[in-house]
Amino acid sequence: MRTATQVMLLGCGVLAGILLAYVDSLPSWDDTGVLAGALVVTSGLLTLLGCRRPWLVALVVGIWIPLRVTYLSHDLRMLVVLLFPLIGAYAGWLVRLGISKTLKTT
Repeated sequence: MRTATQVMLLGCGVLAGILLAYVDSLPSWDDTGVLAGALVVTSGLLTLLGCRRPWLVALVVGIWIPLRVTYLSHDLRMLVVLLFPLIGAYAGWLVRLGISKTLKTT
């Protein structure tokens, strides 16, 4: 079941992913490292804040850049970009899991 918090966090993830895709599409933008870091941090924070499905967070944050590039160039290799939000989302999930286990034992 979806709660209001889950829907709100996923909505924030969609907005953040679209914003990052827009920044990536700017002709003056040429810093891929910052963009990859933003994908990792955004998906990690959303999962840390309470999203229950890390794979879904990674998808809603990271799908927009590969969609745009694949549409324009018909090159599916751009799907490798999804690895960055996947790493961030599962790292946030592990941190949240560790925090909850630590708080339960003390």
